[in-house]
Amino acid sequence: MKVAVFGSYAPSLWLFRAPMMRAMVAAGHEVTGLAPNGDQALIDNLASIGVAYRHVPLGRTGLNPLEDLRSLLAIRAALKDLRPDVLLSYTIKPVIYGSYAASMVGVPHCHAMVTGLGSSLMGEGFKRKCMAALSKWLYRRGLSGIEGVFFQNPDNRAFFEKHRLLPATCRITQINGSGVDLAQFPFTPQAAPPLTFLLVGRVTREKGIMEFVEAARRLKAKHPGTRFHLLGGYDTNPSAISKSQVQAWVDEGTIEYLGTVKDVRPMLSAAQVVVLPSYGEGTPRSVLEAMAMGRAVVTTLAPGCKETVIEGQTGFLVPTRNVEALAEAMERFITDPGLAIRMGAAGRAYAEEKYDVDKVNAVILKALGL
Repeated sequence: MKVAVFGSYAPSLWLFRAPMMRAMVAAGHEVTGLAPNGDQALIDNLASIGVAYRHVPLGRTGLNPLEDLRSLLAIRAALKDLRPDVLLSYTIKPVIYGSYAASMVGVPHCHAMVTGLGSSLMGEGFKRKCMAALSKWLYRRGLSGIEGVFFQNPDNRAFFEKHRLLPATCRITQINGSGVDLAQFPFTPQAAPPLTFLLVGRVTREKGIMEFVEAARRLKAKHPGTRFHLLGGYDTNPSAISKSQVQAWVDEGTIEYLGTVKDVRPMLSAAQVVVLPSYGEGTPRSVLEAMAMGRAVVTTLAPGCKETVIEGQTGFLVPTRNVEALAEAMERFITDPGLAIRMGAAGRAYAEEKYDVDKVNAVILKALGL
């Protein structure tokens, strides 16, 4: 069969979907990845696993009616030309506009993967609540003809069901995130001191970066040798943190900003603990990769995050937006040098049991009929 996999961020096709698409190709299917602005390196990487690439114009953030209409028409044209038997879309705009375009051109089997609610559905204040209401309407419209939806955590599924965003005939499949390639992210011994905490994520408030920095500031005052690393790119959504703000934190000596990298593994190897004080995720890939490499984790009780950690065994769970609780959890690794080693080993075992990418992809391909 012909399969189209559609995302809003071209590098994610390779970073997050390559094992799944490789499995599709191995099963004998013709696979094309759709996303905006893929570069030649991405095209070559996808070709190396037998996957074609097609550019479709799509703004990843914001809701500009004219721009989004042009995107919808371009998506419809691409699907009409490709004539896939199966479309799998992930992230907000591809799920909404991809699914709607698929119904317009008669794609036989249309599926979506909800990888998180995103800031557009989490309304605080009048403007954000209006955005949330519009996003819900777009979801209902776009998903009206959907055949199946994958959810990465039960909270997101409950949200969609509560707000009646899915048709009654839609088949729902719960998956353990996108999984993690255990061979690509092998267990590695703990790095030598000093103790290093690492946050991997886009530089936005929703990732809990403000809380991470404040916790780092408090712990630096008591334990000046401890290091706090931030790895991730700047963003354009309304909750983005400015470059000048990050530089101010660096200048005061609170954190070290690592920018963006093509390979996160050396950064994970150099840290003993990965911290993600997020306000909500689908299933955080950074946490899965950290556990696979034997790193302890501190994350929150937010949707998507709380499922990834066994409290007290593979890491610690703290309330969202709670600097004091976050700092206390992080300090436990400073006062007990062996804790990160013990929890890291348990995290690797948990990743093998629950998040092996091959197990996750087997569930996805079966639900897609592939």
